[in-house]
Amino acid sequence: MTRTTADRTTDARSNRRQSDRRQSDRRQIEKIARESFGWDDLHTGQLEAVEAVLSGRNVLGVMPTGYGKSAIYQLSTALLDGLTLVISPLIALQEDQVAGLADAPDAPPAVALNSNRTAAELDEAWSILEGEGPRIAFLAPEQLAKDEVIERLQGIGVALFVVDEAHCVSSWGHDFRPDYLFLGPAIERLGRPRVIALTATGSSPVRREIAERLGLDDPLVLTRGFDRPNIRLDVARHESDGEKRAAVLDQVADLPKPGLLYVATRKASEVFAEELAERGISTAAYHGGLSAKARAEVHEAFHEDTVDVVVATSAFGMGIDKPNVRFVVHAAVPESVDEYYQEVGRAGRDGEPAVAALHYRPEDLALQKFFTARTADRGRLRNVYRAVEAAGRPVRPAEIGRELELATRSVTGPVNLLADAGVVATGRKGVSIVDPVGADEAAERARQAAEEGERIERSRLEMMRAYAETRDCRRAFLLGYFGEERLTDCGNCDTCEARVEAATVLGVEDPAPLDRGEVPATEEQALEEAGDDDYPLQAAVTHREWGPGVVMRHEEDRITVFFEQEGYKVLSRKLIEENDLLSVD
Repeated sequence: MTRTTADRTTDARSNRRQSDRRQSDRRQIEKIARESFGWDDLHTGQLEAVEAVLSGRNVLGVMPTGYGKSAIYQLSTALLDGLTLVISPLIALQEDQVAGLADAPDAPPAVALNSNRTAAELDEAWSILEGEGPRIAFLAPEQLAKDEVIERLQGIGVALFVVDEAHCVSSWGHDFRPDYLFLGPAIERLGRPRVIALTATGSSPVRREIAERLGLDDPLVLTRGFDRPNIRLDVARHESDGEKRAAVLDQVADLPKPGLLYVATRKASEVFAEELAERGISTAAYHGGLSAKARAEVHEAFHEDTVDVVVATSAFGMGIDKPNVRFVVHAAVPESVDEYYQEVGRAGRDGEPAVAALHYRPEDLALQKFFTARTADRGRLRNVYRAVEAAGRPVRPAEIGRELELATRSVTGPVNLLADAGVVATGRKGVSIVDPVGADEAAERARQAAEEGERIERSRLEMMRAYAETRDCRRAFLLGYFGEERLTDCGNCDTCEARVEAATVLGVEDPAPLDRGEVPATEEQALEEAGDDDYPLQAAVTHREWGPGVVMRHEEDRITVFFEQEGYKVLSRKLIEENDLLSVD
């Protein structure tokens, strides 16, 4: 069809109106940011996210710690003029957010609905939520498993549903929590309000599962701010555990404070803390075995700079909001690149130089493999399936738990495996049978799903091995994992420094050709050349045997692909070509 001058004029006018509307929205967002919250500057990613929410679109924001993810839902709430629910896994996080909003110039009123509140305080909170205008409620995910909470919220009406720490909904994430599985059904029961899912870590497989679990239809996916050039990245390889322990203690003692030392076990946290204290360093151990009061005291002491070093397991994570952390040292290999980079991101949030150091022995991976092994209790799987089957209707996990005399949390794991196996489904009314194969077959399929999950988790650990052993720029490795292409050296990691030193010894002016071939002169040129790759970063591909996957990393002679059922695989470009193994979707 031939387009007329009138058609082109109409399109131009429509484009101008859309542009004018976007500019008006942006000016309004910036005005509210200044007047209600006291923020003079917003990141582009924050503006893009709020604009998308105002246009009625769901948003999945993958942004590092310190980027300002909470500003997205706070601004959206003020502009939507309704009730926002924020699902936050830790009571301490909820309390911090409520206190922060109370200190803002003219922010919406915020309340927390959690077990720390008295009956009178909860009544007051509900009265605020049942009022008018913009307001925010912070809830733990398990609150939405209660029918009375959902029904009361249905009566009020929810304008915006926010999932904080959204990687917890993904079984491929590093901190999967079964309570998060029922957020998707809760969103449906609340009339499917607009959704913002936020996480500080999320490779493409994690992002995809978040969207699927929460039922996000064509969300705007924003991946921003992962390049933290002020953080130096180092890996030290050791031959013995004793040598590694001594090196860790020496480094932590010498580095500027405050800082974090991550270890693998509760016992290790206490031993390292004692040894650092003997060197005169103000230190505290932190792990999941401490009482809630003791954990809160360590948090407060670290934030108030009365403790210089916290020696912690991965339990010390969510809720760390401290800008002047000068180092994050790992004495043990984390289970995934996702977990590692989230923990690294707690350093240098003030923009000043910081250090992220990983102390590594190949033997350490055996311990992590023990931690990542998944077990499937066939007896419990059969019993859960039979309980759902006997009900003859959708049944909630709490009801299954009562029937089997188990805690609800002990039921959600088997339900998840049965759902992964495709024999049950979770919906807004509860769990129901979708493939009536019988209890024995259901348990067997769930066992196979568990084995598949273990293969994936082991492959994620192998990605950590690849990071620890790469001779390439470590920052390029990490950014590529999260979907941000970087082909030029960062100049602020041990591998880049080693190439510079080697070039100096050999009298080579440009060290890059020693290891990586010719490097483009500019980042723009690098990105342009990357587009010429047969298998672009983040491209959807299909393997003849392993099925669909996503390209996660480029090297000169190989690529790394994440396959949905097999996990991460490193493939030779030569073998791919010779055997026609891989096709781009």
